[in-house]
Amino acid sequence: MLLRMKNSMLMANVLAFIAAVFMGFSKLAASFEMLIIGRFIVGLYSGLSTGFVPMYVEEISPTSLRGALGTLHQLGVVVGILMAQIFGIESIMGNASLWPLLLSFTLLPALLQCALLPFCPESPRYLLIDCNEESKACSVLMKLRATDDVNADIQEMRQESQKMMREKKVTIPELFRSSVYRQPIFVAIVLQLSQQLSGINAVFYYSTGIFERAGVSQPVYATIGAGVVNTAFTLVSLFVVERMGRRPLQLIGLMGMAVSAVFLTVAMALLDQFGWMSYVSVVATFCFVAFFEIGPGPIPWFIVAELFSQGPRPAAIAVAGFCNWSANFLVAMCFQYVEQLCGPYVFIIFTVLLLGFFIFTYFKVPETKGRTFDEIAAGFRHSAGQGADKYSAPEEFNTLRGDDPDL
Repeated sequence: MLLRMKNSMLMANVLAFIAAVFMGFSKLAASFEMLIIGRFIVGLYSGLSTGFVPMYVEEISPTSLRGALGTLHQLGVVVGILMAQIFGIESIMGNASLWPLLLSFTLLPALLQCALLPFCPESPRYLLIDCNEESKACSVLMKLRATDDVNADIQEMRQESQKMMREKKVTIPELFRSSVYRQPIFVAIVLQLSQQLSGINAVFYYSTGIFERAGVSQPVYATIGAGVVNTAFTLVSLFVVERMGRRPLQLIGLMGMAVSAVFLTVAMALLDQFGWMSYVSVVATFCFVAFFEIGPGPIPWFIVAELFSQGPRPAAIAVAGFCNWSANFLVAMCFQYVEQLCGPYVFIIFTVLLLGFFIFTYFKVPETKGRTFDEIAAGFRHSAGQGADKYSAPEEFNTLRGDDPDL
């Protein structure tokens, strides 16, 4: 990256300020064009933030806490969703007079980040590997780890830096052309698709309508309840991800969502025959959201940074983020039309996709818990048949794939 990561995050906030102005004054100017432009700009800001933030958090985190700290990114997202749902209630700000002010609230977290980010250290990996500033990297690490003994971290970064010196600069096309990077980028893309094509955004975008058809008298509060479940189970993932690992949680989440989708489909299909099916549909929706936040919600965001070494990481995160937001857009634009065609059976489509992602995760996604970035990258190099004797023992990637008996 041309700019240091911290500066990149600071500069991205300019987009949030511009978007807040366009959206906040769109009603006063009687201009729907301003609202559309503001939404477009805030989308750019969100795309950049969901790339910069997980990468920064992963690079400053100790290996033993990388997953837990990476989950904090998803926690921030779901807390923001919950706050938007609450403030969006008609009696609060979701009304004809206050909605422009609500949309302009995107300015507040950007202001908070601008105030606090200067106090955050630069990524030590960036300083040592990209800038060759080992003394600064060492100083930052001592502050982050609260200890003077950071030799192990520095040595790991030195080894990664030495390997990078033998590699040419990695571009986005190179990720797909190189046999070394092709497998991890494919894994990263499928994990991002598993998050968005799981049906979670269909549930959140249209949850109020789902609860209305289920006969819930106050569907907006049931939607907020789903947001509370969303937040609560992100906290669950935060505390168990370093104990159970990424791969098991992803598998549990995908299978749990698939089962919940089946129950939701049955409940919606039989709603006219059995009134009590409305309760089943609400419980199934809450379970669907809960299982999403156990694995497919937080894990794809931070595992991409774990799958790549320092050189290809920015390009890989850019590709993964593009795929994530593209799938998000596809679901948002198409779900209502697919629902009109399929009726209550629309979630069968997501069930099939979830089972496919489960199979892919079981056979292709490695476990990254407790492993350094270089160890993970070495596993992929060995899998690609390159440098097995130089980078890793033959059995290393078997453990990385999840065959460790302790997992």
